[in-house]
Amino acid sequence: MTGTSSAIILNGVEIHKAWLDRAGQEAMAADIRRVAEAAPFFQPMTPWGKPMSVRMTAAGKYGWMTGKGGYHYAPRHPSGSEWPPIPRSVLDVWRAFVPDDRMPDCCLVNFYGEKARMGLHRDADEADFSWPVLSISLGDPGVFRVGGVERGDPTRSVPLESGDVVVMGGAARLCYHGVDRIRFMGSTLLPKGGRINLTCRVVD
Repeated sequence: MTGTSSAIILNGVEIHKAWLDRAGQEAMAADIRRVAEAAPFFQPMTPWGKPMSVRMTAAGKYGWMTGKGGYHYAPRHPSGSEWPPIPRSVLDVWRAFVPDDRMPDCCLVNFYGEKARMGLHRDADEADFSWPVLSISLGDPGVFRVGGVERGDPTRSVPLESGDVVVMGGAARLCYHGVDRIRFMGSTLLPKGGRINLTCRVVD
């Protein structure tokens, strides 16, 4: 299931290349399809009324939401239903990198279509920044950009490919980061193309 290569360090962010093998990627993608059946993908709106280019859902205690009320965590899907549990395959990756009994409260699931991107931002809506943010890439490659803790800090970029795991912890926990673009149909994992990014966070 796991790779053995050492991590790439980009502005303090750990990038573990090919950590999930193909079988692990396929099993996790199937788990995420079941999450999306229980909590269908939706297209969120920014607080200033512009639709985001990614589609989103979540698993766990909370989902991450945005809209006129701003960015926040919510205990229910926009349909009113509770979020489904975080799949065991995702929690196994978390346990491999976070050696403690604390499990994530949220697994945000972002789907990137052909023209989707994610602007520079940092994950700062959580109560305790001592826990890392962990993300898993499935499907098409994406260009991952990482800056520093200030918005104007210089940035560096690296391709994220299917099976890669990113850990943002310690001094890099609040680094600005984003995805400039994806290489559509650059992977055979998702039959119709696209990229899935799973982001696990401790919220409370």
